[in-house]
Amino acid sequence: MSVSLQIRNIPPHLQWEVGMNTDTETAVVNVTYGNKDQARQAIEKLNGFQLENYSLKVAYIPDEMAAQQPPQQHPQGRRGFGQRGPPRQGSPGATTRQKPQSDVPLRMLVPTQFVGAIIGKEGATIRNITKQTQSKIDIHRKENAGAAEKPITIHSTPEGCSTACKIIMEIMQKEAQDTKFTEEIPLKILAHNNFVGRLIGKEGRNLKKIEQDTDTKITISPLQDLTLYNPERTITVKGSIETCAKAEEEIMKKIRESYENDIAAMNLQAHLIPGLNLNALGLFPPSSSGIPPPAVSVASAAAAASYPPFGQQPESETVHLFIPALAVGAIIGKQGQHIKQLSRFAGASIKIAPAEGPDAKLRMVIITGPPEAQFKAQGRIYGKLKEENFFGPKEEVKLEAHIKVPSYAAGRVIGKGGKTVNELQNLTSAEVVVPRDQTPDENDQVVVKITGHFYACQLAQRKIQEILAQVRRQQQQQKTLQSGQPQPRRK
Repeated sequence: MSVSLQIRNIPPHLQWEVGMNTDTETAVVNVTYGNKDQARQAIEKLNGFQLENYSLKVAYIPDEMAAQQPPQQHPQGRRGFGQRGPPRQGSPGATTRQKPQSDVPLRMLVPTQFVGAIIGKEGATIRNITKQTQSKIDIHRKENAGAAEKPITIHSTPEGCSTACKIIMEIMQKEAQDTKFTEEIPLKILAHNNFVGRLIGKEGRNLKKIEQDTDTKITISPLQDLTLYNPERTITVKGSIETCAKAEEEIMKKIRESYENDIAAMNLQAHLIPGLNLNALGLFPPSSSGIPPPAVSVASAAAAASYPPFGQQPESETVHLFIPALAVGAIIGKQGQHIKQLSRFAGASIKIAPAEGPDAKLRMVIITGPPEAQFKAQGRIYGKLKEENFFGPKEEVKLEAHIKVPSYAAGRVIGKGGKTVNELQNLTSAEVVVPRDQTPDENDQVVVKITGHFYACQLAQRKIQEILAQVRRQQQQQKTLQSGQPQPRRK
């Protein structure tokens, strides 16, 4: 049974193709969800969500649902973890509603020699920690055989995660004293790369503040260490157990906030990348437990930048991806089976252009489809190249992608004195180049070259599409002005 919600107080300047609320000039939109559960999750995550200083207001559209669950059950639009108010009977997970076990687990990296002490004799120590903190703790002993460090995943409330983390740090310190281990044991937290930029903050401000407030020294592993199979960065915190514990609370608070914002953005734009699940994409091995559930964060990194207004289909885009010429056979597959399957899976047209010459090292793959299809198709191609060993085991899969932009919009992509393109590169960690002195093609378009690993490349593509969408909107507004049509009045 579908359920409709009304979202009010949307910032008026966003290009919503919907009615305006005459009292406040903010926009109002009605969204229909496939079932009650989706609608309930959307209401919890979206109500009170801050969108450019406007607090969204979400309520069920009165119908038979109104009698069952009036919107007042969500006080002050409080969203996120541990929603107040009793869960409705029969709702899934009603017993654990106060403890969203799967939202954002705390992931720690501990020296392998301390794992035995953390587990304890016959598992007594770890059982004790889980009981005391009401958490579920996974110690991934079999991962990375022979590695000097092992990941531990703690699923609990934020408080439960922090308490478990502190106990584990204390156990490691005691074990270090007992075994005369003299090196410092820093706290190492693993976090998905999509949240790390926001944790660091503009010019590193957020991270500096956490360091100052908690009297710790924090470093983050470089982007170069990321691979398609390991999307996590290591956050190393040095200080006393007390100060490290405080820093963990602040770091995870920031990460959870980013995760919630991503979920809300995805719910708001659910039609763009519906149910995109990275496990189904085959981008990660099944053991990768550091991936937030249905990988919303990555999807939003790929999609957050260029949403069409509600009810409009996302526009089709064409991307030229350059792959090693030797890999063409693997991408096409026997009798073209792989490329056909990939095309169906992604919902995109995928063609391989003829070689430019007998010695061409690269071949061009032409991918045409909306953002979701681009994300899926390009993700699978990157994954296939890694899988087939076209890149070394420690080597990042980096490919060049070309997108064509109208020549009049190229200046906007570059920005004044190259400002926009530099910001783009800093934000996405992809290399973005608009070659100078290009002769526009027959459609008056020029090429923008993007080089980087999969996430970087996706984010840069989305940001460039966002710039192009802005340019198109401004042109449209100018045309409207020139044709003398009255513009909607703004306060």
